[in-house]
Parts: sequence; structure tokens; C-alpha cells
Amino acid sequence: MLLERYIEHPRHIEFQIFGDSHGHVIHLNERECSAQRRYQKVMEETPSPFLTTELRVRMGAAAVAAGKALDYSNAGTVEFIVSPRGEFHFMELNTRLQVEHPITEMTLGLDLVELQLRVAAGESLPPALLQGTPPQHGHAIELRLYAEDPAQGFLPGSGRLEHLALPAASAHVRIDSGVIEGDTVSIFYDPMIAKLVVWDLDRPRALARIAEALAACHVQGPKSNVAFLQQLIAHPAVREGRIDTGYLDRALDEFLPAAAQFNATAIVAAAVTALLHAEAGARGDASPWAPRDAWRMQGAAARELFLQQ
Repeated sequence: MLLERYIEHPRHIEFQIFGDSHGHVIHLNERECSAQRRYQKVMEETPSPFLTTELRVRMGAAAVAAGKALDYSNAGTVEFIVSPRGEFHFMELNTRLQVEHPITEMTLGLDLVELQLRVAAGESLPPALLQGTPPQHGHAIELRLYAEDPAQGFLPGSGRLEHLALPAASAHVRIDSGVIEGDTVSIFYDPMIAKLVVWDLDRPRALARIAEALAACHVQGPKSNVAFLQQLIAHPAVREGRIDTGYLDRALDEFLPAAAQFNATAIVAAAVTALLHAEAGARGDASPWAPRDAWRMQGAAARELFLQQ
């Protein structure tokens, strides 16, 4: 028989650690990953809105101790379950950089990939990092943009990205994406479209910044979770920093966007306008391939239009 302590309403908080081959192990502060659906991270942020300074120090020391016990040399992530009372319990150590590592980079001004490669090449950790954990500047948030349908149980999507618009990168906004408009989201791989990462001076401003970034995201083709993410960051539990790992699953209906209401007359009018505009642009061209009147010798022609609201 195995007995495990049950933690009600836990938070998921992880610490980024680095070890080198010279016996040094450090941590680079925490990331809160409590916004989860079926234990899969949806939103990550740093610093955690839950941790006190004292608890951050104790958890950071525990993360470093775990690395030193292993004589660890690499980038790693020590993950903890944290109770509402601040009791924390070791969950796992991932021997890699996490998907959410950009928020650590945004608040510290470090390139963790470069640091990992230097450590792997046998270099010592930089003296500045060995003097103590560098102070964080501002607040960073990451959201994962997926091709999935929240209304159908988050069924993964696939197909051609007919239109993909993402916010422009800036000092406040970072976009990590492996696809562009015209690419196909495959059924064989994870349907992530992009990681949206924002930074600002404090948490309220970072939340406003991520809302602006989401408003600039437009996906046509497979269904996406953009509207779900907009509901997520607007929810009081998220804005007040009181979400736990089971909150989304317990109250999922609160995060699902209402079904879009479309005016059929307006849609037909827009489609007709688009077709007439295309025909007008082709008039006067002598090429037999120029006309856009959809004439066919046999059968009816069909044309698919994508209209952006």
C-alpha cells in the first residue's frame, strides 16, 4: 500500500536551476504554472503572485539543494506542489529548459539557451550569477496559442492556416512560433501555433499587455483557443492571482466563450461585395485566365471565402 498526502487546491510553482561541471548550482527564480487544464499548463507567469519573500527564499534553497545532491550540470527545472498555507512538496526535476523559460529571460535579461550551451561546453557559470540570484525586473506572462476547439472538449485541430496574424514583436512582446500563414497544422504533432510572451513593469500592466497581444491574434483554418485565452486572462480568479491547478477543470464553463453570433445578411453582403470587387478588378484584361465570373462549361462553380470580422 502506498500513502500520499493529499493537497487541496494546490499551486504549481517551479524554479529554474543551472548547474555547471565546477560544482556550482544556482536558481533563477520561480515560475507559477497553476493555470492548468487536465494538468497541462495553459498560462505561466513570473514572479508568482502567491509567494512571499520568505517562501521564495526557502523554495529556492530547496531547488538548489536538489541540484547539488545530484551534482547537477545542465539547465533544469525543479517543480513543487504548494498548499494554500505555503507548505511545498517536491514533484519532479525536468532536465531541460521548459516551454515557459522565456518569461524568466524577459524578467532577468538573460539568454538561457546560451547559458545552457556554455555550461554544456564545460564553462563555469558567470561570476555575476554565482554572487546570488539576480533581481527580477517587472512581470512576464506566457500563453500557449493552440489549434484546438474549446467548444468540443479542446479537440486538437489540423489543416491549413488560411490566415495567421500575430502581434508584432517588441520590447514588451515576444512571439515564439514554428508556423506561418499557409503552413499546415499536422495531425501527427502537437498543435501549438505560437507562444505569446509579454513583459511589463508590474502584473496589472502585463495582463493588459497580454490582452492587447491576444486581440492582435487572428487564426483562420483550424479552430483556435484565442477566445478561450481571452476569457482566461479576464477572469477574476486569474486577475486576483488566486487560481489553483484544478480551478479551470472545476469551473470550465466560466472560461468558455459564448458562441459567436453572426448576422447572416451581413455575411452574404460581404461575400457578394468581395466577389464583385474581384470581377471589377479583372475587367479589361485580355487574358482568358483573368475573368473572375466563375463561368464553367459544365456544372456549377464553387468558391470558398474567408471573411475576417
